[in-house]
Amino acid sequence: MIKILIAGLGNMGLSHALAHHHHPGTAIVGLVNRSGRVDHADLAAYPVFTDFHAALADTQPDLVVIATYTDTHADFAVAAMEAGAHVFVEKPLAGTVADARRVIETAKRLNRKLGVGYILRHHPSWQRLIAEARGLGGPYVFRLNLNQQSSGVTWETHKQLMQTTSPLVDCGVHYVDVMCQITDAAPVRVNGMGLRLSDEIAPDMYNYGQFQVSFDDGSVGWYEAGWGPMMSETAFFVKDVVSPNGAVSITDADKGSSDDVDGHTRVGGLLVHRPDGDTLIDLPDEPGHQQLCEAEQTWIVDAIRTDADLARHMRDALQSLAICLAADESIRTGRSITLGEMT
Repeated sequence: MIKILIAGLGNMGLSHALAHHHHPGTAIVGLVNRSGRVDHADLAAYPVFTDFHAALADTQPDLVVIATYTDTHADFAVAAMEAGAHVFVEKPLAGTVADARRVIETAKRLNRKLGVGYILRHHPSWQRLIAEARGLGGPYVFRLNLNQQSSGVTWETHKQLMQTTSPLVDCGVHYVDVMCQITDAAPVRVNGMGLRLSDEIAPDMYNYGQFQVSFDDGSVGWYEAGWGPMMSETAFFVKDVVSPNGAVSITDADKGSSDDVDGHTRVGGLLVHRPDGDTLIDLPDEPGHQQLCEAEQTWIVDAIRTDADLARHMRDALQSLAICLAADESIRTGRSITLGEMT
């Protein structure tokens, strides 16, 4: 039985905790939450800690699941690995490229498994999108966005996130990772622009941003993300991949509200366009958010048990983060960023 410590019980942490609550091969030995409370009946019997390091020392877990705010990811991950545990950390891996490298180097040095929460990698419909796009052949144009018209509790969560992480970095790593899986090319240059659309967030933070990234095979990508009650619901979910031989697009128009977490992963259908005709691929019975979190946790547990090689996974996590942080740097400095400057 693999012993699990879970740090952070927000949206993602709660889902990961429930995944392990129901997993037959794992046992939760502790939950870490700043409030010291657990508001879900299924988790009420587990020990709750307010201090991560005390929990780590007291429970001696085999796997630590980190779903706290970004600014704690690197230090918590390194501490967990140095204490003898493997780590699954929610995206983004860290707040800086240097910290991400520090986490990866620790995993390599101590021979620990390090998994990062790229939930789309575990979604069969996104796997199909990537396969169809690769089948067209590059170079590619990537047109991707995720804008969220958030209000109430969701807007409060977004404002908390923006104390340390912009929407471009928090959400963008998912979709940049999709770009990188399709092209396999190295990123070269990033240009970004953004705007602070609310005085409820820090003066040096923006809640709307977009960037363009170019790759060394000629591929180019665009990504856009915005959070807040002022954001438009029109075209909040654009997912297109274009190549000289056609295009692949997500067609599901039944997304519901832009702050519906299940809608962010739902594909529903793909339209594969070629000059000689179009093919509509229906993708029914897609997994929901909780099922995907269960798939992520099953994956990291299996990686531990089989001693899977996660070197490519860690390298990909670093690359997608570097691109998004370069976009953030471009917005803050007003200049184009060469990826060599970040990595």
